[in-house]
Amino acid sequence: IAEGFIPRTSHGPKPEMVSHETLCVLNATDKDSVVRITIYFDDRDPVGPYIIKVPAQRTNHVRLNDLVDPEPLDPGKNFACIVDSEQPVVVQHTRLDSRQSENALMTTIAYGE
Repeated sequence: IAEGFIPRTSHGPKPEMVSHETLCVLNATDKDSVVRITIYFDDRDPVGPYIIKVPAQRTNHVRLNDLVDPEPLDPGKNFACIVDSEQPVVVQHTRLDSRQSENALMTTIAYGE
């Protein structure tokens, strides 16, 4: 996913309206999957992997703002990510930008084989 940015500020009630990036991962297979997320920047080395688990026939919605291990993401910085999964998954990337009261939502879907 080549486009990533977590705004530094938010407008509205927490936690619902905090500006964020989310990966929604769907594992429609019959096997549990370990998903590894690597974050890339324009001014430093990559960070990761961040490890999440997605059980068989389930979904896991992960706010990138909430990732802490190996380190939290710095709001206000451009980034991109690679999502690598043990099983085939569908990934939807969403951004909520609530820096002003007129909110913006952006989304895209990636499916790899």
